[in-house]
Amino acid sequence: MAEVSSWTMADMADLAPRDVFGKALIELARKNERIVALSADLMLSTKLKDFAAELPGRFFETGLTEQATVGVCAGMATCGLIPFFATFAAFAVMRVCEQVRTDITYPKLNVKIVGTHAGLSMGPGGTTHHATEDIAIMRSMANMTVLVPSDSIQTVKVLQCAAEYEGPCYIRLIRGLESPIMIYESVKKCPFEIGKAATIKQGNDVTIIAAGSPVVQESFVAANELEKEGIHARVIDMASVKPIDREAVIKAAEETGAIITVEDHSIIGGLGGAVAEVVVEEKPVPMKLVGIPDVYSTLGPPAELWARYGLNSESLVRTIKEFVGKIK
Repeated sequence: MAEVSSWTMADMADLAPRDVFGKALIELARKNERIVALSADLMLSTKLKDFAAELPGRFFETGLTEQATVGVCAGMATCGLIPFFATFAAFAVMRVCEQVRTDITYPKLNVKIVGTHAGLSMGPGGTTHHATEDIAIMRSMANMTVLVPSDSIQTVKVLQCAAEYEGPCYIRLIRGLESPIMIYESVKKCPFEIGKAATIKQGNDVTIIAAGSPVVQESFVAANELEKEGIHARVIDMASVKPIDREAVIKAAEETGAIITVEDHSIIGGLGGAVAEVVVEEKPVPMKLVGIPDVYSTLGPPAELWARYGLNSESLVRTIKEFVGKIK
């Protein structure tokens, strides 16, 4: 396997972010003996099976005991280990909310929680398995860092940064895409760092701020379509939702005069809320939040759900044109 830092688009072409997570974690663990992995009966779905096979003494299967697993992670962290606990995002946040708050973020322990199958990507799993409140919950906890990579290459970079960072992290991954669009060429060329955004397309008419897959990709495609109609949209990949890049948000507000946020998450408390908090304090401009409205999502194929809630490129083109038309 290639070194983590040298992975390229070709290495990632057929891999979903959760597949990359499983492979990258092995590479990181080979270099850092403090890294251990934990699963709550989902090592196949979270792609930790290979980690368990290669590093059996550093893999821990806890069964269906997510709340207890968080406590185990806390104990490991106090002994100097770096636990990566991976499970479905719906379980990684809501089922263990109290334990994360009390056992990990309150004492600021060095635990990494990886929520896979986030947003609407669980599709037919239905409302109970759609994690559309997780960013809001995790970013509201003091000391918690919230990272939402947009493609497989950025997933590797996020994992590297999280492993090096001393403190609690929540890393949000989707299940996968049928035809993924790679935003970044290689890990070395991926500009990600905690607390910083990446501008992936320049524009001065409006700014689109998105986080995670598929919405960063769909926002990028929408911006290219809008350009054909004379609307030049800046696209910002806000993979570090907390801490958020306040400077990038303020600059976007000053230079484009309008911001639209896009997320595979509830519009309440997620990326849109985080951006709005900066805007209202620093540079009030017109804003629109695109995401899951104040409803429980229905079940269905992920692509159809993303379209239903206005998160595909076609819907975004219409929404942004209407938004710009009202404010310009």
